[in-house]
Amino acid sequence: MSDFTDIYRPTEDHEAFRAAVREVCDNKVAPHAAEVDELAEFPRASYDALRKADFHAPHIPEAYGGVGADALATVIVIEEVARACASSSLIPAVNKLGSMPVLLSGSDELKQAVLPPIAAGEAMFSYCLSEPDAGSDAASMKTRAVRDGDGWVLNGVKRWITNAGESEYYTVFAVTDPDARSKGISAFVVRKSDEGVDFGAPEKKLGIKGSPTREVYLENVRLGDDRLIGDPGTGFATAMRTLDHTRVTIAAQALGIAQGALDYALGYVKERKQFGKAIADFQGLQFMIADMGMKLEAARQLTYAAAAKSERGDGDLTYFGATAKCFASDVAMEITTDAVQLLGGYGYTRDYPVERMMRDAKITQIYEGTNQVQRIVMARQLLAGLPQA
Repeated sequence: MSDFTDIYRPTEDHEAFRAAVREVCDNKVAPHAAEVDELAEFPRASYDALRKADFHAPHIPEAYGGVGADALATVIVIEEVARACASSSLIPAVNKLGSMPVLLSGSDELKQAVLPPIAAGEAMFSYCLSEPDAGSDAASMKTRAVRDGDGWVLNGVKRWITNAGESEYYTVFAVTDPDARSKGISAFVVRKSDEGVDFGAPEKKLGIKGSPTREVYLENVRLGDDRLIGDPGTGFATAMRTLDHTRVTIAAQALGIAQGALDYALGYVKERKQFGKAIADFQGLQFMIADMGMKLEAARQLTYAAAAKSERGDGDLTYFGATAKCFASDVAMEITTDAVQLLGGYGYTRDYPVERMMRDAKITQIYEGTNQVQRIVMARQLLAGLPQA
């Protein structure tokens, strides 16, 4: 019989990694979180601190100058950064999202060209799948890449692109064979500095305001074959494989936001007094706290199990990635809302961080596939019979 403790239990090294990340976040990230949200500015100080500590892109393999953190260690980094500042957690999360297609399907030459700058903290990597008329139905994208001599010409618009304008590299999905539906989509690496690349104004968002979200405009952007990720026509499959892995990182982000809200609420209810005693002594509030802690730990265990499956490339990763993302984000929304409730009127003000955390949590139910889409994914997997791990 297998030893189940080896499946996804964090090792001593993982916990040491967590302690190191938390120290950086407590000292260098959390102090700027409120200002980043208020000003809707990219968290430059957080980025600098994460780069200095090598937590900005921990997933990059050592062969390309990276830390070589496994999937669980990367989840822990994102979780801890999100506990301090959700906007800042999108630095390591989106670096993984943007570069994962290259890691999965890119040539050795492409990996050597684009991954070392990410590992060194000299550039960031974004992911361009969604479009104005192609969100959940990503295969309906209209961006085109047309063969021109020994290269390609790209034209189109990508929407909801995280860290757009700040990132140097962009994985862009474009139609190369309009008659082949999803099998006619290819993936390319586009650089911010490429001629014909431009960006829209930052979206005015409910939460994660410090992470810019912009449209990316591609007008006659000429690329060589060296920028193609995998073979032509394999882009959509690469996109879906990427999301199997990176939905786990969104689950991690949700965990961190929820943990930050629970931590703050616990401190508050022990200090706040009404009717002559701390409100933590009232059973009604204790039941709320118990539910918050219970659901958070359930989400954490599911997320860590999914991270282990991501690391191994298990056959049932699609199902577990969807379940972790869906469950953790739903739990984060519930916990942050309850944290606001526990703080009463104070929770509703910007003088306290839980209202920011509640706003930040909402996006985790929406991006990288809405939770409605996640339930479709889960149902299809169950109805088809889950592949063996």
